[in-house]
Amino acid sequence: MAAIGSDSNVSAFTGQIARATRYVRSPSTRMAAFGGLLTYVSYACAHGSWANPTLMAVSVFIGLFLPTYSKLSNKAELWANNRFGFVTAGRFGRFLPQLAFNLAVFWTCLWGGAFNQAGIASVGGFAGAALLTTLASQGTQYLGGYCVARGIGDANRNTLVGLLANIILAALGTAGIPGAREAFLVLGFVLGALFFGVGLLSDIRSVFAPKGGIGILLGTFNPFHNSHLALLRQAMEDRKLDKIIIHPTLIPKLHADAFRKGEIRVGRLEGGFQIYEKTDKADSNVDYFPTGRIFLPPETRKVLIDLAVAEAGLGNQVEVIFLRETYSTRGFQGVIGEIKKQNPGTRLHMLHGTDFGGMLVRSISDECGWIYPWRILRRDKISATAIRAGAKGMTPPVVTDVLGQISANLPVVTAGGRRFRNDNGVLTEGV
Repeated sequence: MAAIGSDSNVSAFTGQIARATRYVRSPSTRMAAFGGLLTYVSYACAHGSWANPTLMAVSVFIGLFLPTYSKLSNKAELWANNRFGFVTAGRFGRFLPQLAFNLAVFWTCLWGGAFNQAGIASVGGFAGAALLTTLASQGTQYLGGYCVARGIGDANRNTLVGLLANIILAALGTAGIPGAREAFLVLGFVLGALFFGVGLLSDIRSVFAPKGGIGILLGTFNPFHNSHLALLRQAMEDRKLDKIIIHPTLIPKLHADAFRKGEIRVGRLEGGFQIYEKTDKADSNVDYFPTGRIFLPPETRKVLIDLAVAEAGLGNQVEVIFLRETYSTRGFQGVIGEIKKQNPGTRLHMLHGTDFGGMLVRSISDECGWIYPWRILRRDKISATAIRAGAKGMTPPVVTDVLGQISANLPVVTAGGRRFRNDNGVLTEGV
């Protein structure tokens, strides 16, 4: 006779086995394991420490810890961004934990006799080696983030690639090998200056921005809520803008790539929202849903913005655009390029929040030329996540009305004197 609860125990055990299998199959896990091996081989070869047990132990730890470190690093940057709203603060949020980690690793290896003491001394001791390694690593991670914004890789994997690329040069440089030492010093300072310099210039532009021009507001708007309206009004007043152009995302590039690879799918429809879920092909170390996994169709999000802006009496000051082909092929970089082309010589201001999506937009705009950032520190309790979960009172009346009609699965939705056909949450005007 089976013991009481044995089925649930077997099910729990099976679930743990499945999770462990996905973790082992994860490209990020394999890359991290390779990083631990590369750490051992690089430093053992450069410093002549093949039999050193401290180096072996540190390398194993790095191989196991790297995927977790990548996630923690991204979270630390996100926390600092949300707290302060400056790029430099976010980058220090990413930099300081890695510096502390590298200080501990270099001190441990030096204490355990794994390093050539003359080589370490030539780059400023274990503290100098840790600082240079961290600067170079952060610079390569910044370049990895630059690629993410263009649909190449994802935040966690690109972080790992940056770390791995830095391991070999750091090993050779800290061993004092001629040429490698100089390259290690130069790369550390150059990439560190790039990493912090670009962010500092962006922050200076945001603080000392001139008045007048056009504001740009990009995001998911999933859905458009009261804080978005407050942001529009405050930006118009603070920067004395002539108008603001809004463009919602279609499918974020992270999701588009994951859909293409079969790593995520639309699991179900609920109240007009599409519920995304991971498949068996998903990488267990990748956060596929940094802005949530519940989405209104892009056509519907645009309709809600149009209706809310009109209801608020901002129709003459706010323009909602929808460049489907441009966004699909070139993302927000292409959208910004089109706005520049249509408004030559006009001063542009990028409006953004300080959450993951907001700071990603800020990063994209910084790479698209001399655009003045305008960030808003969100301190209210309004949350798109809460709205999607059913919270009330956070959206403009017309948005609340339309979401209610969609949730009731009405075939025709009416709002603001307009009529829309409702196809599973996709609103099309002209019925």
